[in-house]
Amino acid sequence: MINLFKVFSNLKILFKIVFILSFIGLFVLISDFGFNQSEPIQKLINSYYFIVLSLGIVATLLRYITQLKNIQTKVIVFDGLSLILIVYVISIHFFSQEAVHQLTFLYNDNWLKLAILLTFIREFAEQKINYKRTALNPAQLFIASFISIILLGSLLLLLPNATYTGISFIDALFTSTSAVCVTGLIVVDTGSYFTLFGQTIILFLIQLGGIGILTFASYFSYFFKGGTNYENQLVLSDLTNSQKLGDVFSTLKSILVITFSIELVGGLFIYSSLNNNLLTSFFERLFFSIFHSISAFCNAGFSTLPNNIFESGYQFNYPLQMYLVLLFVFGGLGFPIVSNITKYLKYKVVNKFLYFSKNKKQYKPWVLSLNSRITLITTFLLIIIGTALFYISEYSNVLAPHHGIGKFITALFGATTPRTAGFNTVDMASLNFSTIIIIIFLMWVGASPASTGGGIKTSTLAIATLNLLSLAKGKTRIEVYRREISDISVRRAFAVISLSLIVIGFGIMAISIFDKDKDLLSIAFECFSAFSTVGLSIGITAHLTASSKFILIIIMFIGRVSMLSILIAIFKKVKHKNYRYPTEELTIN
Repeated sequence: MINLFKVFSNLKILFKIVFILSFIGLFVLISDFGFNQSEPIQKLINSYYFIVLSLGIVATLLRYITQLKNIQTKVIVFDGLSLILIVYVISIHFFSQEAVHQLTFLYNDNWLKLAILLTFIREFAEQKINYKRTALNPAQLFIASFISIILLGSLLLLLPNATYTGISFIDALFTSTSAVCVTGLIVVDTGSYFTLFGQTIILFLIQLGGIGILTFASYFSYFFKGGTNYENQLVLSDLTNSQKLGDVFSTLKSILVITFSIELVGGLFIYSSLNNNLLTSFFERLFFSIFHSISAFCNAGFSTLPNNIFESGYQFNYPLQMYLVLLFVFGGLGFPIVSNITKYLKYKVVNKFLYFSKNKKQYKPWVLSLNSRITLITTFLLIIIGTALFYISEYSNVLAPHHGIGKFITALFGATTPRTAGFNTVDMASLNFSTIIIIIFLMWVGASPASTGGGIKTSTLAIATLNLLSLAKGKTRIEVYRREISDISVRRAFAVISLSLIVIGFGIMAISIFDKDKDLLSIAFECFSAFSTVGLSIGITAHLTASSKFILIIIMFIGRVSMLSILIAIFKKVKHKNYRYPTEELTIN
């Protein structure tokens, strides 16, 4: 019995060593990508890769030999495919001198690096992740995760191979913050300033910022272990807005499935719309499609084109513009809304099919939730009104080069992109004053709750509007669709509105002090764009001083995590009191 205990103890030590080595291997991999290595150093790095991959195979096999509980089929499939790939990569890179001629596609160093990444993911998933509410509450954990990704992203962008000519720390920090906060404001041109490696870093930062590093880490841990402790579920339920603890991981799974499915389909459609004369190679078209699909769905607004979609050759590519619109509208709806719509359509189709079949069964009707109804109605109204106003205001201005359906699609793009997407198909500096005011309002509203977008959110605008109508009618409650809006929702909505105006106001004031030569409208536009994580610019961002750039960095961060979350993270929760003071009404107007 003692010997058995020693064996298990030694195995735990071995697994821990393999994890540490794979974790170090991740940084070695980044260094390998980021720096040009001399031949002796490269041989040393390759030797380290060999050690990590070999120990990773041993650790995985030992888990299957010693693990007493049943291993899930999905884990077996993942491990099986990973082991096959890793064994082939090891044999080709380290033992086969004829590999260059036989399997050239697997001999590429990127396959070796992918094997290291798979080993790290597998070992990381075996670690116990415990979120201690006593150490960090959910709001603090959420904020800390974003700060960590931003700082790591900044360091990665500072690597020599990430740019062609080098980059300053403030510009690297700005770009990283803009990517993680899915904003899209840039101080240097993404396509010409950053190498393929640098653009890939930005792409990963956008994806992590859009979904959240905690979502990835938590689901990977659950995927391999099949469960977690109660405290972790409590924290994750707060982060994912799950109604039940049992729904936490199904919510995480649906977020990942929805995200990657829409991005994949969007990438395929974007690829089909590209002109082969503009992007001649298959890899260029593939990377362009992947980059813009992820950037659009995450509402980031980053583009590899110098003038965004306003670039010559893309300005009149209306199918591409429509695919981008669909991507950032879906991304801006929010994961709960998209999930609710998917389930609603599924039940509608099933019930329709059963209606015509002989074996009819009674199904419980599935309706759209109140949250989904309000969000969808507000979203569609903003799209319709925004498109109409943009079309009328810019008909003879920036829409003049477009004709027929092209005019409408450009107006639709111009009305939907301010709601946190950040792409542009027109010259933003040439817009009429009235259009700029409309765009500022649309940017301020932003996307929907629990989405990849920013702003005060569509639900906040809806609650504020319903409250005005309720007061005008002399009602004491807000009622809609035979439901009453809770008092806490109303209080949160007006807190979000107040805090947004305070943050934007301070930002405008600070930048006007540091950059006195810039006009107030341009500064206000940049601040609204930064707070709502939109990324549209009139063209002054790159010319701002370092102090103003830092102000925009802070505004982008606050806009992504929300000022309310920051206040919740700072202030200690007050214990619930069982008494109430007498109510007294104050004079308002």
